[in-house]
Amino acid sequence: MQQLWSQRADAAEGAVLERHARRLWGLPGTTLGVVAWPPARRERLFLRWHYWWQAHLLDCAVDATDRNPTAKRRRRLNKITRAHRIRNITGWTNNYYDDMAWLGLALERAQRQQLVANRHGIAQIEMALFDAWAPAEGGGIPWRRKSDFYNAPANGPAAIMLARTGRLWRAQEMSDWMNRTLLDTRTGLIFDGMHSTRALVEAGQPGELERAIYSYCQGVALGLETELAVRLGEARHAERVHALVDAVENHLTRTLVITGGGGGDGGLFNSILARYLAVVAVELPSNSDADDRARETAAAIVLNSAEAAWENRLEVEDNPLFGADWTREARFPGQGLRIATFAEGTVRPSEVPERDLSVQLGGWMLMEAAYRVSAAGF
Repeated sequence: MQQLWSQRADAAEGAVLERHARRLWGLPGTTLGVVAWPPARRERLFLRWHYWWQAHLLDCAVDATDRNPTAKRRRRLNKITRAHRIRNITGWTNNYYDDMAWLGLALERAQRQQLVANRHGIAQIEMALFDAWAPAEGGGIPWRRKSDFYNAPANGPAAIMLARTGRLWRAQEMSDWMNRTLLDTRTGLIFDGMHSTRALVEAGQPGELERAIYSYCQGVALGLETELAVRLGEARHAERVHALVDAVENHLTRTLVITGGGGGDGGLFNSILARYLAVVAVELPSNSDADDRARETAAAIVLNSAEAAWENRLEVEDNPLFGADWTREARFPGQGLRIATFAEGTVRPSEVPERDLSVQLGGWMLMEAAYRVSAAGF
């Protein structure tokens, strides 16, 4: 099975590179992902580029290099990193803490695992995330600068990065804040976030919860708690993993396949959950029957989801095209349909979401997660 998933991950990688990877503005030594296929002119010119999608392009490229290290793949990591820095124009950071956290995770992995030097970018992002901690306002770190919204998609990946760069005490504070503030006691899942201000805190009043449930919120919480279980060995972190894996199985899967899906930013949500379920399966310490059960369940969800996504793909010019919903057959994204738009900090999906780079990156990320799980013997 390990070889099968390696072949499928190769195919997913090849499809994204063939359809989406291009030089940035024709500059040598750069690679960035065109955000749609087929693309409109402004997308081909990288007038639209979606910072956090490109962070996951880099993360998937790190996965592929870990799976099968080659000089070409290592060069690609440097090209994506360079292109990201150039296209961002103002530096490594932007106004969105969730965006920065995703890029920080990808840069840190590329440096630690493949020796692609990114220390200046990592340091800048690390300090931006560390300094954003705002307990006096009720957080957490905010979703973006000058926002009153403190959410899991910012705090989860930021805390994982801070744990990996040695700031374990802050990562644990963020973990405890998420569990205390955003945990839905009815389902065991993590809510999206909370609006809060200093005035509310000083008045002893709770913030206003945004009760939406998104799959990637569960993913980043699982990744964070697993990271802390490995590094600190404190029982509460493994126990949170056990409970959240059960909640994901009970509420977000059908026959162990992650359900739902979408395009735009949502094209990455389920695959982020799958990435961190693979982390649970491979990295959670096996100290008890509950640990083993969580690891086995996490692995089963990844493998069953990947099998469903593969079976429901289209083959277009000998390359897979993954569906926005892994339980349904993928649709071909022809010309002349409504394209993705950016509004209020979020990328809305194309009319046929399979057009969006996020959806195809999600398929690639899922295949890499399945490979990692199978390589660990599941």
